[in-house]
Formats: sequence, C-alpha cells, structure tokens
Amino acid sequence: MTKMLPDSMGSSVEEQTIDTWITGHAEFTPHKAALIFDGRETTYAGLSEKISAEAARLAGDYALKRGDRIAWYGKNSDEQIILLFAAARLGLMLVPLNWRLAADELRYVLSDAGVRVLFHDATFEGELPRVTRELDGIVKARVGGQGSIRTAPQAEGGRITDPLLLVYTSGTTGRPKGAVITQQAVFWNALSSRHAFRMSDTDVTLNILPMFHVGGLNIQTLPTFLAGGTVVLHAQFDPNAFYAQGLFDAVTLVTVVPTILRALISHPDWKGFHPSRLKCMAIGSTDVPVSLIEEVHAKSIPVVQIYGATETGPVSIYQTIDEAFDTVGSIGRRGLHSAIRIVDAEGRDADDGAPGEIWVKAPNCFTGYWNNPEATRNSTKDGWFRTGDVAVRDGNGLYWFRDRLKNVLISGGENIYPAEIERVLSELPGIGECCVVGRPDEKWGQAPVAVVTRADATLTAERVLSALKERIARFKQPKEILFVDALPKNAMGKVVVDDVRKLVLSADSQT
Repeated sequence: MTKMLPDSMGSSVEEQTIDTWITGHAEFTPHKAALIFDGRETTYAGLSEKISAEAARLAGDYALKRGDRIAWYGKNSDEQIILLFAAARLGLMLVPLNWRLAADELRYVLSDAGVRVLFHDATFEGELPRVTRELDGIVKARVGGQGSIRTAPQAEGGRITDPLLLVYTSGTTGRPKGAVITQQAVFWNALSSRHAFRMSDTDVTLNILPMFHVGGLNIQTLPTFLAGGTVVLHAQFDPNAFYAQGLFDAVTLVTVVPTILRALISHPDWKGFHPSRLKCMAIGSTDVPVSLIEEVHAKSIPVVQIYGATETGPVSIYQTIDEAFDTVGSIGRRGLHSAIRIVDAEGRDADDGAPGEIWVKAPNCFTGYWNNPEATRNSTKDGWFRTGDVAVRDGNGLYWFRDRLKNVLISGGENIYPAEIERVLSELPGIGECCVVGRPDEKWGQAPVAVVTRADATLTAERVLSALKERIARFKQPKEILFVDALPKNAMGKVVVDDVRKLVLSADSQT
C-alpha cells in the first residue's frame, strides 16, 4: 500500500494514490457499507482487503508494472471497482471497454491501447475468442480469479500524477480516440462533484449508467467513495429494477441521461415514485428537453444538469441544487475548479449573450489522446480543451447550451442551431425521436431538414410544420420533415449525425 501522511510526515503527496480513499475510510468507518451490488454488501474494511489482494495478484501473478494497461470487459460490477482501485495503487492504466461494441471494434481498442491483461465477467466469456483474435500475448483473466497471489514484494508504486483511465470516445466519425485521465484528474473531478451535489458520508448513490463511460464512473460513483458514502451499483439500466429495488427510502443521489429519464417517466411506476431522501436527480447530457426536467420538478425533485466531455473528466459546468428550480434549461455555472471560455469564430472571447465554442481548462481535464499527438494538438490550445460545443453565457454567469459546432447550419447568412429546433420538435405530440441536419440549398446555402420517428402513426409532415410555425422563427423552420423507422445510433446510443445526413442526401437523390 502506498504511504500515507500519518505514517510518515515526510511522504510526498504524490504517493497518495486514490485507493487511499478506501483505506482511509476503512480505518475510520470499517463496518460502513461502501458498495452494494447484486445483493452483496461490501464494507469499507472489506473493500480495502479486496483491493489489497487484487493489487498483490496484479503485481505478483501477472507481473504488471507501473504504466501497464489492463482492460475491463464486462457490465457494471463490484469487480470493476476493485480492479480500478488496485490499478491506482500500482500505477496501472485501466481501459473500460464498451461491451456494446462489435468484436472488431473492441479488438481495435485493445490493440491500440496495448492491453496486457483483459479482465472479464462471465457474461462475455463466450465472446473472448473473437475479441482477442490475432492479439498475441494478451492474457484473459477474472478479477479475484484463480491466481495464486504469489507474494508481491511491493504491491504499490503508483503516483497521484499517474494516468489511471484510458477511455475511448464513442467514435461517431473515424476510429475512436483514447483519452488519458490521470488519478489527479479523477481527484479534482471528485471535488467538483462533491461541490455540485453537496456530497457527504451520509450519501447513498445509485449508479445505473455504464461505467465504460466517464459519466458512470466519475459524475457520482467515484466521488461518493471520496466522501465516504455508499454506492449502490446496477449491472445495467433496467427500469423495472430501478423501481423494484426498494432502496428509495435510502438513495440520495442518482445520475441519468435523457433516454433513461424518458424510460423512467413512461414507466407505470413513475406516478407513485416519491423518494423520501433523494436530494436531486443529476442529468449528464449537453441538451436536455425542458419537458423532461419539468416532469421531475413536478415531484419537487431538483434536476441538476452536468456539462462536460470524456476529455474534461467530465465535470466542468454544472447547476447546483439551490439553483436547479430557477435555472431550468441552463447547463449551470463554471465548475468550482474549472476555467471556461466562450470563444467566437475569430478566436476572441465572446461577449455575454453571444454564442461561441466552449473551451475548458481544469485540473480534471485529460492529458491528451493515447498515441495520437495530432488529435491532441487539434483539440487543445495553450492548455485549453476545445469541446466543439457552442454555448452562450448570460450576464449572471450561467451557461446555455446551443449545439455541437459541427452541426451549426448557415442558411442565408444566419446561424441555425439544430438542437434548438430539436428541443421544440421533441415537445410536439406524436414525435418519438428527432434529428435536424442541413442539406445543400442553391438559394440559402443550407436548409434544415428534420428527420423524425413517429410515436403516433397518424402524424403527418403538415401537422409538424404547422405546429412549428407558432414556435420558432421562419428562417429556422425545417424545409422538410423526413419520417424514418429509427435514427442511426452508435454503440453508446448516441445519434450518428453524419449517418442522418446521408439519409437525407439519399432521400433527395431518389426524388
């Protein structure tokens, strides 16, 4: 175990890797529940012991050294938490794999990261031969598995400045890129989360988001361990399990995304959902329909919006519980430890009320893309991460998301933000999902087209366009409504805008 200041006042702060969160709480509150998963409750003392055993196994049985990469291929599990903190102790890098990816995509990530040991759960054991095909030398293992835990002379060696997470972006275009996130970044991100949610050791956090994404890991899960609270973990989101688990007399925090919140609101049990201790419902997404927020607010539960990206850890801008009811639709204020710029097309700081790209500089930001200096240079400038998102800051210091920079349309010299149109569309009766893209137009340069799925089979384009006339400016109104059975999405469930554009162009060529 790494040295702690009480043992040696001469120890460097760099030696206090984030696993000391667990060992520290194990000393103060050894019998307190740290983690609940699949009916198993693990105390802080028990979790500390499991981390020590796994660190010894990693260093001894697998001879892993500081800087080596390991991967987790499985659904949310207490095993992943144990593996992460053991990796931190040794200075290893953990690659959390998106289990929704195809075998070829997973193989690319494993190869690009140079993973030495692939840890997996029982669910995906049958997929391993296809995923690891042609990856010579990679070891396949289970957490706490058959290893002998040979005596490791020094099951430690990590530093707070070491890279800990290698998280691959969803790759909506081209190959995914691996964002390198240090233990130090995880720590600072946890401090911001603690501020956003008023976290303390009395909190019980329910995590239903996948932990192959920084949203599932870093918005509330890891910060709860820093605070000394309890994490309740679901293997994956299931609305029936959400309502059936019977812990809502205890749960104080939960994070959702819009698709999950829609599923919860449409569930029959939503009507009777009145959690007694829930302080807030956090939502991690750039653009959240106000109608969803209002559904939750009607139950007197504040919705706290968190803005960020994989590369920012992700917590960069957020609302607080105090302001949630009064700032509906805002993504909040700059994080306590973040610096934020809104930068216009000329590279200047935009005035309040003027749109610009969000730039972030914070100690919780990534250090760059793994083995990809060109991509790192293209996304950063003078220590600022360029998010590619457009927002407006108002005179009160609140930020309001507009759209992805690459999605902005220029029609007749006017900037059109598709997300603004999508927000209005999503509130119209009969519409399921929607995505607005531009198509070439001889007169205007670009014209907006709305690609829509029906929730009501009788919905017509005329009804949609008629409803929009009262809600948005004429120049923003879509020139066409294109109905489809489903929007193209990637493995993360995000709409692939480039594929939507191809649908529109293909439809044009057939008319």
